[in-house]
Amino acid sequence: AMLVGEFVVGLTFGCGLVISGMARPSKVAAFLDLGSGAWDLSLAFVMGAALLVTFPYFQALQRFGLQDRSFLHASCLDLPPMGKKPDLTLVIGAILFGMGWGTCGMCPGPIWVNVGATPSCEILITLSGLVMGISAWEARPNKESQCVPSPAPTVSTTYLILPTE
Repeated sequence: AMLVGEFVVGLTFGCGLVISGMARPSKVAAFLDLGSGAWDLSLAFVMGAALLVTFPYFQALQRFGLQDRSFLHASCLDLPPMGKKPDLTLVIGAILFGMGWGTCGMCPGPIWVNVGATPSCEILITLSGLVMGISAWEARPNKESQCVPSPAPTVSTTYLILPTE
C-alpha cells in the first residue's frame, strides 16, 4: 500500500513538473541567465511555493520529534539536529548539486521525468551521474545516520498525534 502511495505522489510530482514546464532544461537555463534581458523568474516562484509548503512541515516534524513517525512517508527522515551548523559534507554536496543543476539544467526530479518523457543519450548520461553520486554517498564510511526506519503504518500510526504539554 505504501508503494502505491509513493508511486502516486511521485507521478503527481512528475506531472506537475511537466505541466509547469519545469522539466525542461531550457527553463533552468533561462532562470540562470541574468544578463541577457530574457531572465525567466518563474522557477523562483516554484521554489518559493515549495518552501512555503515544506518549511512548516519539516519544522513541525522536528519540533514534535515526529520525523520517524510521520504518516506522510514510508520511512523516517534523517534530518540534522536542530541548531546544528552546516558541515563540510553539506557544503560540498550543495556545491556539487548546484554545478550539476547549472550544467545540465536538471535536478533529480526532472531527470526521472525526462527519462520517461524524452529519453536520449544526454538524459541517460545525466541519470548515470545521479546514480553514481547517490552510490558514492551510500558507500561512504562512517555513516552518521540516526534514522531507524519506522514500521509499516497501521491504524495506530497513521494519525498525527501531537504531544500535550
